[in-house]
Amino acid sequence: MLTTETILEPDLPIIDPHHHLWDMRGRFGADAPPPRHGFEALLRRSPHYLLDQLLADLGAGHNVRATVFVECGAMYRAGAPVALAPVGETEFVNGVAAMSASGLYGEARACAGIVGHADLTLGDAVAPVLEAHLAAGGGRFRGIRQSARHDPDPAVLGPLGGMPAGLYSNTAFRTGFAHLAAHGLSFDAWLLEPQLPDLIDLASAFPETTIVLDHVGTPLGIGAYAGQREARFDAWRDNIYALAERPNVVCKIGGLAMPFLGFPSFMAEPPATSAVLAQEWRAYVETAIAAFGAGRCMFESNFPVDAGTCDYATLWNAFKRLTTGASADEKAALFHDTARRTYRLEI
Repeated sequence: MLTTETILEPDLPIIDPHHHLWDMRGRFGADAPPPRHGFEALLRRSPHYLLDQLLADLGAGHNVRATVFVECGAMYRAGAPVALAPVGETEFVNGVAAMSASGLYGEARACAGIVGHADLTLGDAVAPVLEAHLAAGGGRFRGIRQSARHDPDPAVLGPLGGMPAGLYSNTAFRTGFAHLAAHGLSFDAWLLEPQLPDLIDLASAFPETTIVLDHVGTPLGIGAYAGQREARFDAWRDNIYALAERPNVVCKIGGLAMPFLGFPSFMAEPPATSAVLAQEWRAYVETAIAAFGAGRCMFESNFPVDAGTCDYATLWNAFKRLTTGASADEKAALFHDTARRTYRLEI
């Protein structure tokens, strides 16, 4: 998917605080059934996304200075105890980050921060897992993500479903969560819009831990929610404002190109322009910034997941269109400074 758009504000410094690296080649053989969910379709479009693909996107014309990798279940240690297997992902990404830090691949610092996975329901037993991540991260390890995504309708999450409800309220999870602050780690939270009250309660219970809301809380417009996206907007907005009252929470603005919202731009042919995407996303973006303030918001690419809707250059153009009226300080926060501060990046 190649952009034909002129890069807007090409000198504006950007930190991309949310992308993945993975290799899923071989998962979809010739005999694989056709995709039944939009997420399956986009995985087939981007079955592998490694340093070469990331560098191609970083070189698309925007001034991306650094990135943060967020866990996606890649390169787990084969044969390791289940609790420690995710440390393999951190080892893998730290190697990619070291390649980038050599300068051989350009000035941008890929994976300058790493957010890994640990099962916090291990309770106190999660401490050695966190320590293993920190040791494997080469000084780049910044936090944990454990998704709580759940919906009773299997059509909403498709292949990403099957998780139990109420993870963030689970006693064992909260026992493990309490170890994050002691290790100086933040927490990335991915859950769906109806679950936002669970995160509000978690943030209230652990005010000393920085919590990052991924994908503006993933509003829904498919499955049981098809045709209801606009009707559900007020409930989403009210929860976003309630979450913003917790000063330990920051908000990632992105993920709006995923299939879960049911926007017509997803997998559209020809792909939507940045002007169309800005129109689709405007209400969510402007509400999040109004609730949290620019100093607690950061734009994210969520690549290659959001590549189901647009290419990397078009996505950042859309964000720039949405901030044409912002001040220079507000733009600096949204595109760079909030991410640098939240993930403590030294760039």
